[in-house]
Amino acid sequence: MDLARFPRRRYTEGPTPLHPLPRFSATVGGGRGPAIFVKRDDLLGLAPGGNKTRKLEFLVADALAQGCDTLITCGAVQSNHCRLTLAAAIREGLRCRLLLEERVEGSYDPDAGGNNFMFRLLGAETIDVVPGGSDLMLRMAQMARDLAAQGRKAYIIPTGGSNAIGGLGYAACAQELLGQAFDLGLRIDRIVVASGSSGTHGGLVAGLWGANADIPVIGIGVSREPVQQEPLVHAEAQAVADLLELRDPVPRDRVVTVGGYWQPKYSVPNARMVEAVQLLARTEAIVLDPTYTGKAMAGLIGLVREGVLAAGQNVLFLHTGGLPAAFAEVPALLGLRAVAP
Repeated sequence: MDLARFPRRRYTEGPTPLHPLPRFSATVGGGRGPAIFVKRDDLLGLAPGGNKTRKLEFLVADALAQGCDTLITCGAVQSNHCRLTLAAAIREGLRCRLLLEERVEGSYDPDAGGNNFMFRLLGAETIDVVPGGSDLMLRMAQMARDLAAQGRKAYIIPTGGSNAIGGLGYAACAQELLGQAFDLGLRIDRIVVASGSSGTHGGLVAGLWGANADIPVIGIGVSREPVQQEPLVHAEAQAVADLLELRDPVPRDRVVTVGGYWQPKYSVPNARMVEAVQLLARTEAIVLDPTYTGKAMAGLIGLVREGVLAAGQNVLFLHTGGLPAAFAEVPALLGLRAVAP
């Protein structure tokens, strides 16, 4: 699996930490659960970190190779991906335009904190907001044509940076974590990750497959149930595998997701997410976000309580970041506002 042949920008110095969560493990499992570890991709470079940084290292390198001067991307109204794409553009001296989808009606507030604040602080060239269900790729294509008419050249990045080039970031992460586990003498039995736009989950599956590493990855759905999510992740994993020219196709059974933890809607808080965020913060001083990692950790906790993840196993949680979004849900995360069950 040769990643060196792809252009890449570097936004992080060295690998992200991988370490145990002893107090969290003991609390969740009551002394009878698995040993839980975390890989801190919330500490990746760009302001202030998160999994999209790995994807952007390859996507922005591709944009620069094509001579582009503007990045265009899209996401939800508190999109971590949009914030990190904007940060990468600043690092490279590029301009950036954002297209925000109001997936929950009435959820966009231009004066909100969290990533909305970061969009303004970092200086997005434009921020356009469209209703949920809009054809985002069509809208971004029109934005690119408008810029071309001005003599500029735009590079369009899909939601979450989730395409084959972006997925290379998590194929690289697979290599990184395997090296860390070897150096630590750590056997990893399961990896748990938030599964949304599919780039992180699919890229990780492809990277492990390409490295001949038989470690199951469990994706906790943050916006869809398994029947809708798993085909998307498998398609992404195969697209990354094809780009890497892997000899064998990615088996369908390598993609496993768990549903039931994201309801009532994408990005809307629920009680299990709040419990997970509070528990990790108060046992290990690590902060999760309400949209992705909070719901993914709620899924991990649920799997421990159901006995799916059990004593004797070493379980790695991939912390994909999202810190700014926590500041947009302060009342919910502190238990000061009622949330869905």
